[in-house]
Amino acid sequence: MLASQRRSRILEEVQRSGAVRVSALVEHLGVSDMTIRRDLEVLAQEGRLQKVHGGAVLPGGPSIEEPGFAAKSGRQNPEKQAIAAEALRLVEPGMAIGLSGGTTTWTFARLLRDVADITVVTNSVQVADLFSGEPRTDQTVVLTGGIRTPSEALVGPFAVSAIRSVNLDLMFMGVHGMDLRSGFTTPNLVEAETDRAFVETSRRFVVLADHTKYGVLGISTIAGIDAADVLITDSGLAEEHRIVLRERVGELVVVDAGPGTGDEAEEPPA
Repeated sequence: MLASQRRSRILEEVQRSGAVRVSALVEHLGVSDMTIRRDLEVLAQEGRLQKVHGGAVLPGGPSIEEPGFAAKSGRQNPEKQAIAAEALRLVEPGMAIGLSGGTTTWTFARLLRDVADITVVTNSVQVADLFSGEPRTDQTVVLTGGIRTPSEALVGPFAVSAIRSVNLDLMFMGVHGMDLRSGFTTPNLVEAETDRAFVETSRRFVVLADHTKYGVLGISTIAGIDAADVLITDSGLAEEHRIVLRERVGELVVVDAGPGTGDEAEEPPA
């Protein structure tokens, strides 16, 4: 295969899934690790993808670009499953839990369905649908009202009013990006206000964010990095980034998204 053909195949994979790993490309294309890294370097220089630790992602879009739920659902699934499994360790029966919109929190919500005696407050239509499919008498699910965003989150004054009327033990939030200067961000100005209400009404604020979110910047800040009581991410995050985050967040938890992380998991809805 010619280099140009190989690079076209790499771009097709990045565009299909949003991200690729060097190890997966080596196996898929049957070439060396060094060859793949050279290809990624060339494509990055051309502005056709962005190199990250261990692979590549789509080039960073504008800070107001908001991918839909379906577009994000195929990205970093092993990482999301590992993060969700770790987040479940924080939950105990009797808790009131907040869940923001997004595919990472949706993955986490799948596991919460097996926890007895909890109340879940969410502005995510997709999360609420998960619980409605298997109703339990020992679980209470509260879906805020509001205006629906491309990520299937309900936002705006109705959502904010509902959130501010409750007190949460734990708030689990997925974010569009995290940056040391700008904090945890979203590309949706109205969603940022709704998310801030969640942070303000919770005793502990837990961020669920895979490594590709580091360095990504949305137009609006939800909270500063140091506002997170716990940040759960995956081992794809570079060590130098882990060092600075450990100094800023209450607790940094890094999980391994290796084989056996849950490939049998159901697919997020389109």
